[in-house]
Amino acid sequence: MDLRTRLLDVKARAQAAAWRLKTSARVYRSTGIARAVKPAGLATVLREAARGRLNASLIFRYHASNSPHAIALIGPAGAHGSITERAYSFFELNDAIDRIAAGLASIGIRKGEAVLVSMKNRPEFIIAQAAIGRLGASAVSVSWRSTPPELEYIANHSHARALFFDSTIESTIAAALPNLPNIQPTHAISVGGKVSTFPTWNDILTAGSTFEEASADAAVVMYTSGTTGKPKGAVRKFQREVLAHVLSFIEQTPMIAGETHLVTCPLYHATAFGFTSFTYILGGSVVVMGDFKPETFLETVERYRITTTAVVPTMLHRILELGPDKIRKYDLTSLKVIFSGGAPLSATLARDVLDTLGDKLYNFYGATETGLVTLAGPSDLRASPGTIGRVVPGQELRLFDDDGRDVPDGSVGELFARSEQLVAGYHADETATRGSMRDGFFSVGDLARRDARGCYHIEGRKRDMIISGGINVYPAEVEAVLDEHPAVLESAVVGIPDREWGERVRAYVVLRADSHVSAEDLTAFCAGRIAKTKLPREIRFLEHLPRNPTGKVLKRELRLVE
Repeated sequence: MDLRTRLLDVKARAQAAAWRLKTSARVYRSTGIARAVKPAGLATVLREAARGRLNASLIFRYHASNSPHAIALIGPAGAHGSITERAYSFFELNDAIDRIAAGLASIGIRKGEAVLVSMKNRPEFIIAQAAIGRLGASAVSVSWRSTPPELEYIANHSHARALFFDSTIESTIAAALPNLPNIQPTHAISVGGKVSTFPTWNDILTAGSTFEEASADAAVVMYTSGTTGKPKGAVRKFQREVLAHVLSFIEQTPMIAGETHLVTCPLYHATAFGFTSFTYILGGSVVVMGDFKPETFLETVERYRITTTAVVPTMLHRILELGPDKIRKYDLTSLKVIFSGGAPLSATLARDVLDTLGDKLYNFYGATETGLVTLAGPSDLRASPGTIGRVVPGQELRLFDDDGRDVPDGSVGELFARSEQLVAGYHADETATRGSMRDGFFSVGDLARRDARGCYHIEGRKRDMIISGGINVYPAEVEAVLDEHPAVLESAVVGIPDREWGERVRAYVVLRADSHVSAEDLTAFCAGRIAKTKLPREIRFLEHLPRNPTGKVLKRELRLVE
């Protein structure tokens, strides 16, 4: 590296540090975080800093000293609990984290090792993740819906040495354990009840008394949903620099200190993990929902005076299907923000939510690998229908063509992001990590365009792009037109092999209740709105679209539907 390059690097680092400092100071003031600091909380931070223990779970130690009696967490208890079965103050939450960390240490879990967490939504999920991090081990989140082979792959790929599992999935664990050479049966811990001979959460809670706290967390490892091929483990570490980026996102929203967040998405997914973390940074309370039911969602918002929540678009569909009269039965005036992400939010659905629930909807784009990249508030959702919003300060976005050149506004390119939030890479998969990078920017394969207002729009996945007769057809564009029809609830478009055209466009459509429309009518509706080359050559009607647990449409399954 020559002298000029070194000087430029030093300048860039200084500018980044200055931005982090200014952003943090500004947001601490504007959200009320600074006003909430008490002497006991400040003393805890200073003490832990002196010991070199500035790990992510410090936030729980801070709140346990700063506001010990404030409610931190409410959620299901027992094997089939619903809401409000168990509440934790910040003091109780931090104590449980310490006790689980000590219990794990007592069975031999050490810094740098991996522990699987496969539970339904419950408080123990949050406690386990924080306790694992406090040891400096890696928490590996796994869907409780996983089959034995799926769980075996992730456990063995991550070299996990212990496992917390929901008592309701005992049969899956029993089937998988013989193929998990790194996990002894005594290290498979049942949560929510005693099953078979497995140790329980309470056994681990009382098993140890001391442990060596790590100076920094090893990581949280989240395996991607694996819509194609084997899932990849995205390794997210918690460098101090990331906090400023989180605060930068918070600054673009109405979130402030001390509010109450409702968790609806699976806690093993990045969306729930992220917004739970944001809430704790702000010193707020977290209410965890079990299985999502639209009317239970509304009841919970009213009962706990919920301020913020994060959902996937499928949940918004289900809430609106209740109808305005039923929705109006509930007092939703406390609700300031509904974050939507994890799957595309159609312009039609966004408009209907805004019209029904008010200007509370915020659409974000991000990935496990990149963190939160863009955000669209209500005004952008109305002015740029279908948008994922504008770049969050601190992020850099590029849209590249296949040759690595920037594309102009209005043109479609592969979306690459760069910031200090990027994951460290994919666990034990250097090839996948290198294949996702370009000049320090990371891509998960999404295609996007930027409009004249500076708002970004997702046009689908690169692997889902259809090439018909040499013409690129972006599924999202066709889906947006289909979704405009008043009879259409939602749609998905895929490419089907065709001898003449290479691929032909096929659409799968779900109709609204009590609505009727023919394939010919839908084709005619599209004909005046998109070019002939993009028109669906086939339309299939379904009762619902196949989705993974986080709401993404499984297009590989759709291609098999005739």
